[in-house]
Amino acid sequence: MDEIVFRSDVTVELVKASASDADVIWAARVSTAGEQSLEDVGSDPEKAKGLINYLARERHGSPFEHTSMTFFISAPIFVFREFMRHRIASYNEESGRYRELKPVFYIPGPERKLIQVGKTGAYEFVAGTDAQYETSVAAMKRSYEVSYESYQEMLEAGIAREVARTVLPVGLYSNMYVTMNARALMNFLSLRTKSEGSHFPSYPQREIEMVAEKMEDIWAGLMPLTHGAFNSGGRVCP
Repeated sequence: MDEIVFRSDVTVELVKASASDADVIWAARVSTAGEQSLEDVGSDPEKAKGLINYLARERHGSPFEHTSMTFFISAPIFVFREFMRHRIASYNEESGRYRELKPVFYIPGPERKLIQVGKTGAYEFVAGTDAQYETSVAAMKRSYEVSYESYQEMLEAGIAREVARTVLPVGLYSNMYVTMNARALMNFLSLRTKSEGSHFPSYPQREIEMVAEKMEDIWAGLMPLTHGAFNSGGRVCP
């Protein structure tokens, strides 16, 4: 049996992208310029910064859809189950039916706040004690070790992978590709990050917020003007 690996991080890698601020400009200008908007393909977006801000502010969202970004993400399965609530992206995930799953499991880092305070929908998390953290990590590791040992026992007995995987917990790491456009990403970020500048408060689970933060950093590098308009507009999806 492979040695069990415990992680407290997530990884996000940009695989490919067709996404720039200039894409928003020509997509928007077809409304008034028709075929002449072709002249704006590849134009300097800095000259049309005001247009991007206007589109975001007035929530004219369709021009932001003429972009595409594909990310490769490694995170615990419970993060992906939250992620796939967003039906505005395309997903392909590693399959436990077709390959033996590796023993890589999530444990929270010591900075992860453990105690929930307040009512559902408007709560905060605060730090736990050292004893609470140690209890959490010990319980997780114990559960992971037992479940993966059971998984291996079933595989060695000739049980199909799709049956054996049922004993594995959602703390297991998985991998997936996700493809979305800039408008869809803004929708995702508005719900899965917590920011003081947001018009609408959000209370994301920290682990999916970790993924969202990495995706946002990549996107900000690809489309800095659109990212700036998103922030200045209160992080509302146009």
